[in-house]
Amino acid sequence: MAIVTNHKLETLGGEPAQLADYEGKVLLVVNTASKCGLTPQYEELQALYEKYKDQGLVVLGFPSNQFGAQEPGSSDEIEGFCKVNYGVSFPLFAKTDVNGANAHPLFRQLTAAAPFQGFDDSDKGRRFASMFSPEQLESDDVKWNFTKFLIARDGSIVGRFEPSVQPLDIAPAIEKLL
Repeated sequence: MAIVTNHKLETLGGEPAQLADYEGKVLLVVNTASKCGLTPQYEELQALYEKYKDQGLVVLGFPSNQFGAQEPGSSDEIEGFCKVNYGVSFPLFAKTDVNGANAHPLFRQLTAAAPFQGFDDSDKGRRFASMFSPEQLESDDVKWNFTKFLIARDGSIVGRFEPSVQPLDIAPAIEKLL
């Protein structure tokens, strides 16, 4: 299933954008947060972006305050935090709901096309799994900050990587698409 590229977006700076702006690129779409135990993943996301951007990778960050209210800041605060602490230069977008009635259509499409397959068997993955009820684990909703969706140049959704997967561990899958 190819992703619909006419999704309207808003940059963190308030400018209009759309997913079509990135057609022909390999995309790593990530819901992010600045006050999460996983926030250091920004460093690896930036490293992936720097390493592969000239080959066509774009990391797209979507701050979300839906998980433990871990993204409470304004757009300016989020941008400053990301640049100062992690040198983030990949595109960041306005705060976005990724689940529920107000979920952005992009995330509705991503979760439908790349359903939740469970957490990995690492210690971190097992800790994540223990945070959720069986009913929550049956849902395809985004479970937490730093869920990552990989999209090929043709718009096909290649994979979903849960928060327990470190961004650099996705590098082999990215390289296959470049």
